[in-house]
Amino acid sequence: MTVPDKEAEATVAVIDDDPDIREALRGLLRSVGLGVELFASVQEFLGTARPDLPRCLILDVRLPGRSGLDLQDELAKANLPAGHLHQGHVDVPMSVRAMKAGAVEFLPKPVRDQDLLDAIQRAIAKDRARRDDERSFARLRADFDALTPREREVMTMVVAGRFNKQIAAELGLS
Repeated sequence: MTVPDKEAEATVAVIDDDPDIREALRGLLRSVGLGVELFASVQEFLGTARPDLPRCLILDVRLPGRSGLDLQDELAKANLPAGHLHQGHVDVPMSVRAMKAGAVEFLPKPVRDQDLLDAIQRAIAKDRARRDDERSFARLRADFDALTPREREVMTMVVAGRFNKQIAAELGLS
């Protein structure tokens, strides 16, 4: 099967303490051309260098030590977001916490393969859009930083909605 470039660039990190679930997810995700990384714990995930690619994290909510919800909070505080999916045997307060913290989906176990794959695609698309926004902002910031002090003064007035004549008058220009 030929995999489109966008899919080949995406990685799904699975963090689950159950080795059977990790392996089942590896097989499913590879079958549709997605890159997969498997981790047994939050600590293992955090201790591994990760490529700078669009990613989706599949987090089990009930893990020994730090939970998937704790990891989601840590990543948000460190400004390292990714599309997050949570799975597990959960209650309503857990799912509300995950969604408020930015989870794309909260899927109870067992989950249908197609529901999981659809949620992964949404999470990857969300992360890809976030990365595009960050690159656009970085380009704008670099362009703004390259302006002279006088150009910045003019730009501030332009952004404020002033007309050319108003800017010229205020700066004493003809």
